[in-house]
Amino acid sequence: MNAVLPRRRSPAWTLANCLTYGRLAAVPVMVALLFWPDSTAARLTALGVFVAAAITDYLDGYVARVLAQSSALGRMLDPIADKLLVAACLLMLTADRTIAGPSIWAAIVILCREVLVSGLREYLAELKVGVPVSRIAKWKTTVQLVALGFLVAGPAGETLLPGTEAIGLALLWLAAALTLWTGWDYMRAGIKHVIDDPR
Repeated sequence: MNAVLPRRRSPAWTLANCLTYGRLAAVPVMVALLFWPDSTAARLTALGVFVAAAITDYLDGYVARVLAQSSALGRMLDPIADKLLVAACLLMLTADRTIAGPSIWAAIVILCREVLVSGLREYLAELKVGVPVSRIAKWKTTVQLVALGFLVAGPAGETLLPGTEAIGLALLWLAAALTLWTGWDYMRAGIKHVIDDPR
């Protein structure tokens, strides 16, 4: 009599990947909540959703390493989830004028860098060339997420911590400066492969 083998769980539903799915699902929820920028409850709920999503950005990679759950699907979805979260936040915060005036340039720099690096990574992937994440890039991501957290809190956050929006905008400019630095590093690392490509 043949033994019944235990059914293997699909690698698509590992804990690490589920955390990434959660971050993807958080994006439309947060966008919907930010449609009511003058509602304190909606703003603080959006902040809670954003913080939870930002935490999964750290946890999914950690879980994948510790539990050996690294997968091609996870490597593909993780940067997509990160960029959707950041881009959606920046667009909604600009639309409700939490980010306004000269600070819009900081948002543009961050968005342009995300598109540039994504395109560069996609091209280099065809050449089987990896682009490692630098320590400065990790700091950039942290500062960027903290800045967006303050800005998502926005006027609702001012009642809890006066100066919330000013702190968020200052950190957004710092994130933009780090964005330029890391963007140049990625371009410098990748440009040699682009120029040398015989196609």
